[in-house]
Amino acid sequence: METRRPLIVDIKRDSREDGPGIRTVAFFKGCPLRCAFCHNPEAQETGPEIAFAEERCIQCGECVKACPRAAIALENFDRIDRSRCDGCGQCAAVCRGGALRVIGAYWPVEKLAEALLRDAAFYRHSGGGVTLSGGECTMFPAYVQDVLRRLKAHNIHVAVETSGHFEWKAFSRKILPHLDLVLIDLKLADRAESIRYLSQSNESILHNLRRLLAQDTVEVRVRIPLIPGITDSYGNLAAIVDFLRAAGAHDVSLLPYNPLGLAMYRRLGRHVPDLPSSFTAPEREQELFKIFRGIIAEPTKHTDELIRTAGTIRQPPFAAQQQATTCSRKCLTEEREL
Repeated sequence: METRRPLIVDIKRDSREDGPGIRTVAFFKGCPLRCAFCHNPEAQETGPEIAFAEERCIQCGECVKACPRAAIALENFDRIDRSRCDGCGQCAAVCRGGALRVIGAYWPVEKLAEALLRDAAFYRHSGGGVTLSGGECTMFPAYVQDVLRRLKAHNIHVAVETSGHFEWKAFSRKILPHLDLVLIDLKLADRAESIRYLSQSNESILHNLRRLLAQDTVEVRVRIPLIPGITDSYGNLAAIVDFLRAAGAHDVSLLPYNPLGLAMYRRLGRHVPDLPSSFTAPEREQELFKIFRGIIAEPTKHTDELIRTAGTIRQPPFAAQQQATTCSRKCLTEEREL
């Protein structure tokens, strides 16, 4: 039985990047990974957090008076003492300038399902549906199962976005039977690099991905985020293609680097990753797509590390060549709100 109540960071409507057609996306709060390049840092922790946009602060001092834990001081550069703050939101409630916002709110299952069904007409006309994302929505299998059941009762196309790092037994029993599509990111093929950049071994990710690709009831789309200097090397892409070919992947796409999440690190009082603050140049993107096509055309050999972590792997035809250069520039022009 789940002891934590899942919080929702945001509900994004009219999305075109998180599955087919027009979709509504619910972003869950909480993730077992701590990727060094996380695009949604506000969705990492399971509890509520306060985001502070310094440029909107009018120095009224109302937040200092309202905070029951004395966690705010106007004279401090960091403003919020995160060790004291419990995310209660009383400061945000009195903030005149809109500089403070609570991230994460609990939605009862029926209320979330109701909100997601609001755009059902758009889903049907566009071939769209609902996508549960995060964070990592699979951390809350019982809650997600209840939401999915309500959506499927209305014949809504449903998908989940996942890192692949989840407990297979709960996922396969409670979530997978209700899905139409799984969007799964595969960032790094090497175990040591995964520990370094994701905070966890990729053993579970590879194991779960192999199992997903082995079943034939739910569509699986694999995405490779291109993070400069981390995931976009020839060696990493070659090893990933090698693994996907052996596992039987048929739908693979590259996700260009998106820097829009960097501002949120500052607003949460966290260290900002040493990553480019601008999108990857189109020339570099095309170079990476060309490299990727070349890797697919000339298969690489299985690495010992992949064999050790993924177990015995089969060698079915690899049919991703036509789709491998699909580009989903997520949130390319979207302005990140506070």
